[in-house]
Parts: sequence; C-alpha cells; structure tokens
Amino acid sequence: MTLEIVTVPCLSDNYAYLIRDDRTGATAVVDAPHADPIAASLASRGWRLDKILITHHHFDHIGGVERLKRDHGATIVGAASDSSRLPPLDEAVSEGDSVAVGDAVCRILDVSGHTVGHIAYVFPGAAFTADSLMALGCGRVFEGTAEMMWSSLSKLAALPPDTEIYSGHEYTAANARFAMTVEPDNETLKRREADIARLRSENRPTVPSTLSLELETNPFLRARLDSVKASMGMPGASDAAAFAEIRKRKDNF
Repeated sequence: MTLEIVTVPCLSDNYAYLIRDDRTGATAVVDAPHADPIAASLASRGWRLDKILITHHHFDHIGGVERLKRDHGATIVGAASDSSRLPPLDEAVSEGDSVAVGDAVCRILDVSGHTVGHIAYVFPGAAFTADSLMALGCGRVFEGTAEMMWSSLSKLAALPPDTEIYSGHEYTAANARFAMTVEPDNETLKRREADIARLRSENRPTVPSTLSLELETNPFLRARLDSVKASMGMPGASDAAAFAEIRKRKDNF
C-alpha cells in the first residue's frame, strides 16, 4: 500500500487532505471545509474523487461536502453516532470499523471530546485527527468532558510513534507559545518552536507532525508526566485532572 497525501489549505486556517491509493487511483478527501480549493487540487492532478471522509459536524469541516458530492458522486463517510448532524451519509461508521480507499484501509477511532461523535481515520503510518489531537495542541472541549477528551488522546498516543498526525488547522504557532508556558525548559519544544516560526515565515504548513514529536512536546499528551503535574502545582493528580487544568489554561491563554 502506497498513499499519496496532499495538504489542501481551506478558509483562513483549515486543512483538507486528499488521499490517493497509487495502485488503484482511488482518491478520498478528509473533511471538506470549502469545495473550491479541493476541486481545484483534484483538477490540477487529474484525479477523481471517490470518498469524502468526515471527522465531525462543525461547518468548517463539512461546508464543501454537498457540492463535492454533487459534482463528483463521491461516497460520504461519517460517524453513525452523529449522523443527524452530518450531511446524508452513504457509509455510517463506528469505532473499530474499517474504510477502504482503493487498496488502502483505515480503521475508525472514536475521539470524542471536541465534539461527541468526532472520529479519526487511522491508516498504517498516517492518522487524520482533525480537531482531536492537533499539532502541539488539541481541540477545545465543546461537547464532551475533559475525561472523555483525555481518553481519546490516550487512544491516539498509543499508535506507533512514527505515525504521521494530520490535524485540521494551522494553529501550531499559537499552540507553541502556550506549550512554552507549561514546559519552558523543554529543549525539544524550543527547537520545534523555532522550526515552526521558520515554516510559517515561508508560508508553509506545520502539519503533518509525527506522534513521537507530539509525545515529546505537546503539553496535552504530556499531562500524564509527573514533571508536568509538578510544574503546575498538581503533584499526585490524575492524568485526566492534569489534562483538564492544561486545557483550562489554554482556553484562557
């Protein structure tokens, strides 16, 4: 299995991702914030669109779905548990289910927290996490609970460390500034912040990242560490409680 993945900037700071199975030519898009840039990217490559993989119901992730469906006849895939808030689904999935893009097969993880019913699409070596695990961050907990979000992040943290993480927004520079307030002495984080500044100065995306790098620098994944709990004055706190405190601080940052 060989996947070609194309990052498509949409709206002001969203990303959609084209996924193409090289052998069959089957192509999917993960989320569709706006149809125009996705359609242009497909046309420039001469690709057809076979599937639209929706992560969650927020409009900045589904705004272009219906037009792409109309223009390309693509199959729409999304969470069965959230089908009432999504465009009409052709394929409703739940955690543990599989979705094929040609010969490439991903599995579904329920990563609720940002929304209830948020899912991630996990291919070998690449996870499309949208607004659950993000580069140096995670989504705001709008609908779930901190415990729910921590459970979701823990599922993603258990993936192979070399997994590439494709998240839904270009929030990384702001996330880096906040991360430095949690671990100002983290040398890997300092180097990453410099790399992010360079990429953004060149107008280049900071995603994907790798899970291994997130585990070394992302404060939301590092809530489990005694050193992070101590730095927040929470020695002995549960992992979920430490995560909740970090999320609260980020919300007010």
